[in-house]
Amino acid sequence: MVFEINTSVYEKLPRSFYQRGDVVQIAKDLLGKVLVTRVDGHLTAGKIVETEAYCGRGDKACHANGKRTPRTEIMYGDGGTAYVYLCYGIHHLFNVVTNVEGMADAVLIRALEPMQGIDTMNERRNFTKGKLSSGPGTLSQALGIHVSMSGEDLCDDKIWIMERSESETIEILIDTRIGVEYAEEDALKPWRFVIAGNKFVSKPVKQKKSG
Repeated sequence: MVFEINTSVYEKLPRSFYQRGDVVQIAKDLLGKVLVTRVDGHLTAGKIVETEAYCGRGDKACHANGKRTPRTEIMYGDGGTAYVYLCYGIHHLFNVVTNVEGMADAVLIRALEPMQGIDTMNERRNFTKGKLSSGPGTLSQALGIHVSMSGEDLCDDKIWIMERSESETIEILIDTRIGVEYAEEDALKPWRFVIAGNKFVSKPVKQKKSG
């Protein structure tokens, strides 16, 4: 598949998209959008097929819950910036900061369907066997996303998200988030969203609720 950033077909998401108050709705709305990076002169892009919502208030799975630290300070800014953190000292995980200043909501991008710069993605992944951009750490490696990009403006030209000018109809499946067992009852929140039938989703959906 050949993908071109044609402004008559694809439009960069405006800041107002990110600054809405419902992080769960934004996590759903990001499905089908296209995440793009321009790193070291290489343009790479993939369709977002899996997301997870995190609320800065009353969500024990969220990094910002009940605490404000140097690492999470980015989350407290206005929506429309990148929050990238290091997981297990290895994986760089890309999140979209949402809501207005002080709210600290974010959406974790968990999987992409590759669209542009696939040769570059394979090189960055060291031609590892398996899915190229399924899983939050994997997609970040493929797109060249690094913790140094935390705080980047998603309305700028290094990392951004686009949508087709004509909307695409998709079926959304809902499940609990992955790897947040420590969050006690909040681990059961149905805040993981995937595009039904997409082979690039990181893990199958167990509950298979549509929404």
